[in-house]
Amino acid sequence: MTWDWSAVGDFMPRFWDGLLVTLQALVVGSLISFALGLVWALLMRAPSRWVRWPVGMVTEFIRNTPLLVQLFFLFFVLPEWNITFSALTTGAIALGLHYSTYTMQVYRAGIEAVPAGQWEAATALSLPVRRTWTAVVLPQAIRRVVPALGNYVIAMLKDTPMLMTITVLDMLGQARLFSQQQFQFTEPLTVIGVAFILISYPASLLIRALERRLVR
Repeated sequence: MTWDWSAVGDFMPRFWDGLLVTLQALVVGSLISFALGLVWALLMRAPSRWVRWPVGMVTEFIRNTPLLVQLFFLFFVLPEWNITFSALTTGAIALGLHYSTYTMQVYRAGIEAVPAGQWEAATALSLPVRRTWTAVVLPQAIRRVVPALGNYVIAMLKDTPMLMTITVLDMLGQARLFSQQQFQFTEPLTVIGVAFILISYPASLLIRALERRLVR
């Protein structure tokens, strides 16, 4: 087996296209997971069990079914109900929905870590419930959970190759297409493997540094 640098050069334009798609799916999926995860966490603290029970069932179902199954359901089943999105949008929604059930647990832990004295002080000051959450509880909770949320972003990045199964031309999708057309597999697959390392490892170092800073 010989390494062909010309194959790398031929693949690079496709690689940049795939990288852009990967980052788009990652950013949109992360935003969905952060926002929806917070919604799940707040609903799970609702006083009514008729709110908590359905939310708990839905999130447990999503968390305990494979992401690949959810991708196929959103991409192939929803169009039968006249609900259609592009492949990239479907992939980003699936990523965000799936990981929102994990970020929910992160938010719950952050909220529960807020000292009881903070809640008591807000009550003593007669702060409205909304003000208590937005000005007292959530700022402290979110500050505690930022590193954990960052770890899920990295995990989501490593799951983006699954989008290839619904025709999204992310980095792996572009590599597979190039390999099938040129019959050269080593170079494009190596390039995307290195790319994942170059993205995820510095990101993990950044998250560790952020965690140390927040602890101080």
